[in-house]
Amino acid sequence: MRSSSARKLLSHSLRRNRAVPGSRFPSSTSCHSQRMWNSTAAPPPPDENPDQNSIDAGSSMRKPVSLWPGMYHSPVTNALWEARRNMFETPTGSSQSELTAKTPSRSRTSILYKFSSDFVLREQYRNPWNEIRTGKLVEDLDALAGTISFKHCSSGDGSARSMILVTASVDRIIMRRPIRVDADLSIVGAVTWVGRSSMEMQLQVLQTQDANNPSESVALEANFTFVARDAKTGKSTPINQVTPETEHEKMLWKEAEERNKLRKQKRAQGKEEQEKLKDLERLNDLLAEGRVFLDMPALADRNSILIKDTYHENSLICQPQQRNIHGRIFGGFLMRKAFELAFSNAYTFAGVSPRFLEVDRVDFIKPVDVGNFLRFKSRILYTEATNSAEPLINIEVIAHVTSPELRSSEVSNRFYFTFSVRPEAMKDGWKIRNVVPGTEEEARRVIERMDAERPIS
Repeated sequence: MRSSSARKLLSHSLRRNRAVPGSRFPSSTSCHSQRMWNSTAAPPPPDENPDQNSIDAGSSMRKPVSLWPGMYHSPVTNALWEARRNMFETPTGSSQSELTAKTPSRSRTSILYKFSSDFVLREQYRNPWNEIRTGKLVEDLDALAGTISFKHCSSGDGSARSMILVTASVDRIIMRRPIRVDADLSIVGAVTWVGRSSMEMQLQVLQTQDANNPSESVALEANFTFVARDAKTGKSTPINQVTPETEHEKMLWKEAEERNKLRKQKRAQGKEEQEKLKDLERLNDLLAEGRVFLDMPALADRNSILIKDTYHENSLICQPQQRNIHGRIFGGFLMRKAFELAFSNAYTFAGVSPRFLEVDRVDFIKPVDVGNFLRFKSRILYTEATNSAEPLINIEVIAHVTSPELRSSEVSNRFYFTFSVRPEAMKDGWKIRNVVPGTEEEARRVIERMDAERPIS
């Protein structure tokens, strides 16, 4: 999707970093990727280059080490960078810059994790409980979404107008069921909707539920939104449209269109929502128990805890190995660090290993550059224990880009995670404490998140 000058820049970067020229991926038929996308939908026509439809997650680990940006995230991001490099370095025809309509099958890409046979790969993704590291998986989702956006915006010969593609937002990442690390899994995704300069992709993590049931099953689902910017002016630039073919693709397009309308509607109603947060009655109800903690701590409910006592944070310097092709930090890397902090917070709060359920919509407010001092601050906003079998822990993580020299700190991202605890822990009579706000600011944040969790009519 880049101009000839951009491709030269990429080639120069590869030579400078002594990257291995050229690469091949283990062949995998395109129909396998399409079947994983939706087993009920009619298979789309084969892609012009089926070898790029499926990527072996462990392939990059069997190659000489490269310093190509992104390789230190995970084996998958390295493989995806190699796939993108091939798009730029192996043109097959004349350059085409005009816009064209593409079907979802043209951008559909899958990653195969051979956990059952690849011990080295499995070790990269195993957590202390011998389960999947969800944070690394989320990072891979962002990397795959980036590759899909590149494929959609590029022309048939791998060339395109000079533009920059960045992650604009991530709609809810929903865990449908637990993901095992000892069984093969796949991630598959494609562009489902396109506006003028933005596109939405649906990604699914697929894993066979058990050996006796070989049918593929969706374990996790996410929708990523990417936007295109002109490389010279930084302004939005038009991209290729998408033409859904099957009934399933048409349904996904319609759902994405509705989400886009709702986002615009919510932005237009932003001021009205701010007024609703001034509802003193709701604030006073939330602050009632918090005031007891502050004024009469000996009489406070022993099954409750103040929000301020649930704070966890960490900080890091953004390193060159975490950059993307534009020299900025990967959105997937930020999501992984936020997830791991939220997981640790939920773990110390619940006292038992938490179970991840969902990530709410993520907006990338401010870009993060190499060398930035990044601080992640997390707190538990509220808990829901009405369902004793599956209590919910709602956690906020805020990423701040901090500049000590300038004495400034700006919010880069806000993340909202939902965890529960394992069912076996609840059988032993385990209880989750209630979390109460102690300040008006905390109470407003709780009300805002509760309202955001409610479906929009």
